[in-house]
Amino acid sequence: MPVLIFDIETIPDVAGIRLLNGLPDTLADAEVAEFAFAQRRASHGSDFLQHHLQRVVTVSCVLRDTKAFRVFSLSEPESGEKQIIQRFFDGIERYTPQIVSWNGGGFDLPVLHYRGLMHGVCAPRYWNQGEADYDDSREFKWNNYISRYHNRHLDLMDLLALYQARANAPLDQLAKLMGFPGKLGMDGSAVWQAWQDGKIAEIRDYCETDVVNTYLVYLGFQRMRGALDDAGFAAECALVRSALEAIDAPHWQEFLAAWPRS
Repeated sequence: MPVLIFDIETIPDVAGIRLLNGLPDTLADAEVAEFAFAQRRASHGSDFLQHHLQRVVTVSCVLRDTKAFRVFSLSEPESGEKQIIQRFFDGIERYTPQIVSWNGGGFDLPVLHYRGLMHGVCAPRYWNQGEADYDDSREFKWNNYISRYHNRHLDLMDLLALYQARANAPLDQLAKLMGFPGKLGMDGSAVWQAWQDGKIAEIRDYCETDVVNTYLVYLGFQRMRGALDDAGFAAECALVRSALEAIDAPHWQEFLAAWPRS
């Protein structure tokens, strides 16, 4: 079964916030977002917006199948939000991969659900729980993408914490403790400002490094659970390194420089 690791980056849904609050078009996007942040801080003590008010600007993926390792993004400005989300679910429709995330059950997938619903996205295989008209549909009753304890979607953070939120670990810290690069130069809290500054490519690059960090942690998990031995783990890491070395891009050069060969 192919493995698809994914991560999303989002910004405030300014148009939606305007609509829900009756804010005028003359109000700048930054002011609309700050209005929503202030509301959220007043009610919850944090400016982290609800999932349905998070607009998806990129989905970065690692696809590992029997042929190769590939890292790529579905993102603005090449595509709008609906196209980004539809293409992600089209990949699931085409490959039926195991999907792997870090907190995908808590954030990424609920965002994709809400935003996909708003845009009329179609994702029948993803939502199949054994009732759809597929040759392998019966398998989805017992192993699907939706149920928390099934493994077609493996939320590494959730599983490693044994489904206890108080035991969750940050991807950045865990990746660094395992000898991987971790986050480089940006984190999720900086995405909105980067978007306002026109740094769309930088957001995509950051998301791609995050998804490769997730894949490397996943390889460590595969070794821990016995699906890879030490030699297999080393070979997979070497494959990732060689694939990134072949991409002539500054963010991969920085990533590799922060990843000691030992």
